[in-house]
Amino acid sequence: MLGIVNAVLVIGALVSVAGVVLLVNLGGAADYAIRHLTSRSLGTLPPGFAASKEGFQVYALLVLGIGLIFLGLGAAATAVTAGIVLIGVGLTAFAITSVLAIRGEVATARGKKS
Repeated sequence: MLGIVNAVLVIGALVSVAGVVLLVNLGGAADYAIRHLTSRSLGTLPPGFAASKEGFQVYALLVLGIGLIFLGLGAAATAVTAGIVLIGVGLTAFAITSVLAIRGEVATARGKKS
């Protein structure tokens, strides 16, 4: 059981760190990802909301929220209150950023049609 908890904590830490690195554009990581990944067309789909700085920040916060959920799940095995708080913060961040991402993608898609 302890191995699984440690694995969940490591996954949560890695995903959270990735979210923070992308959010603060550490070492130009966000610029690199926008330039080489999100601003490229996916077949017939043009680049979307994540190709903008604001959109990419929303997605970085989404990744951070997922990382916090994993950290909370791992922490709940030993520190229940801290784990529940992390899960709650992660779920709240995930819900809010999901709505923002969907609204941004819809607005971007509508803007490209006109």
